[in-house]
Amino acid sequence: MNPIQINNVDHADLRVRRAAGAAYGDAANQALVFPAEFEELQREFAIIFRRRETGLQAYALLGLDRDENLFLADHQWLSRYVPASHQRGPFSIGIVRDGPGAEPGEPMVHVDMDDPRVGAEDGLPLFLEHGGNAPYLEYVTGVLRLLYEGVETAPAAYAALDDAGLLTEVTLNIDVREDLRFTVPDVLVVDIAQLAALRGALLEQLHSTGLLRLATLAAASLGNIQQLIARKQMRLAESA
Repeated sequence: MNPIQINNVDHADLRVRRAAGAAYGDAANQALVFPAEFEELQREFAIIFRRRETGLQAYALLGLDRDENLFLADHQWLSRYVPASHQRGPFSIGIVRDGPGAEPGEPMVHVDMDDPRVGAEDGLPLFLEHGGNAPYLEYVTGVLRLLYEGVETAPAAYAALDDAGLLTEVTLNIDVREDLRFTVPDVLVVDIAQLAALRGALLEQLHSTGLLRLATLAAASLGNIQQLIARKQMRLAESA
């Protein structure tokens, strides 16, 4: 990787192709996701949680086999919404320091100059003719802002759900057909019974902080496992 901070002088003519595919890291069976996406995500994907060294993290289930994304075909996403961690393409947020020991500066947009999408003649411009941000760069900036804020705020939000007893550890057994079962171990999901049993001050606290809605969206998303099964069955039929 070769991330470079972009600006409208050195990169005035730089173009970046919008493309998806295994070559760009999209062939993954899970995608890291963040609270600001849950409303869009729950319409398409099952949302699960995992315990990591840095705390709880949320993921959207994209496939069942290793390196399988059932929402990806012919170099494009089939879902109505694409997780922000994949929307960002070759772009990332970088924090620049003026020198050793200096305070971190403002987060800035960087692009991986080694990514084959960067510099493509048929790509989209990043800057307008007179130096302003082009629509594509404005879009990317919004995606990166969601990711940056999510990394900062998500762990505390998920920990609050856990402390409230709303997350339960399960092993997902997903039957695609009579002779084919996939197991997804060591995940946490929102416990619907515990969610329904909330009362009093805890219920009010979760409601006022928006965490009740977050839990409700994550719980509702689990119905999308049936869609995942249907997509897997279709993929198996196509390869038979």
